[in-house]
Amino acid sequence: MGVWYPSAMRIGLATLPPLPRVEAVRRIGEILREAADGGVNIVCFPETYVPGYRGLDMIVEPEDQKAQEQALEQIRADCRETGVAAIVGMEWENRLNIAMVVDGRGHVLGFQAKCQIAPSEDGTYTPGDRRKIFEIGELKFGIAICHEGWRYPETVRWAALRGAHIVFHPQFTGSDFQGKLPSVWGDPKNEYYEKAMIARAAENTVYFASVNFALRYPDSATSLLSPEGVCIAYQAYGTEGLLVADLDLNAANGLLAKRLKPEVYG
Repeated sequence: MGVWYPSAMRIGLATLPPLPRVEAVRRIGEILREAADGGVNIVCFPETYVPGYRGLDMIVEPEDQKAQEQALEQIRADCRETGVAAIVGMEWENRLNIAMVVDGRGHVLGFQAKCQIAPSEDGTYTPGDRRKIFEIGELKFGIAICHEGWRYPETVRWAALRGAHIVFHPQFTGSDFQGKLPSVWGDPKNEYYEKAMIARAAENTVYFASVNFALRYPDSATSLLSPEGVCIAYQAYGTEGLLVADLDLNAANGLLAKRLKPEVYG
C-alpha cells in the first residue's frame, strides 16, 4: 500500500481500555486497519498502552523487554500493511516510559521518553534526558507524555518553537475502580486536566491532542484542541473508540510560542 501524507492531515486518537500485552497489540492492529479505511494518516495511542501503566491500580504484566520488542515488530508490520503511522505508548528497557513513533512504511522514527516524571513515578519509571521533533510528510510534531504536559508547559513550547504543528499527549488520568464519570467537557467542577489542554494549545498556537485510556472513571477525555485553544472534538467519557479529525497545518503557526523573549528571563 502506498503512503501519501497531504498538507491537510487526518489524525486518529485511540481511546482504548487497558488490555494484556498480546491483546493490546492485536487491538492496535484493528485500530490501524479502521484508520486506514477512514483515510487517517497517523494514530496516537495512550501512555504505556503496551503493556499498561505501571504503579497505580492497573494490573500490568512483569517487565519483559523481549516481549516489548516482539510487540513493536508486530506494530511495525501493521503500520506497513495499513500505510498508517502510529504513536504507541510503551514501556522500554531501563524502565523508560516512551512514545514509539512508527511511520506508514513500518519504519521506526525513534521515540520520545517521558523526561519529567511525576513524583509518584519515582520508583517506577526512569526519566528520559532529551526531547525530539518528528516529521511524517508535511506534519511536524512533538510529544509530551502525561505529567509533562500537565505540569511542565515548557515541553509543549519546546516543540512549538521548533516548528511543530501539533503536540501529541499520551496520558493516563482516572481509574477503573473508583472516582466519578464526568459529563461536561471542561466543566469547572472537573479535575484541572482539560483546562491545561486549552492552555497548552492557546499559549503556543498549535494543536494539542491528548489521548487517555477508556476508563470507567476518567479524569479527562481524549481531546483535540485547536491552535486557538478551542476543543474541536473529544471522545465520550468512558467510551472506547477512534476519534478522527482533520488538521489545517497552516493554522498551527506557533505564533505565540515564537514571540517568546528568553533574554528577559535572565
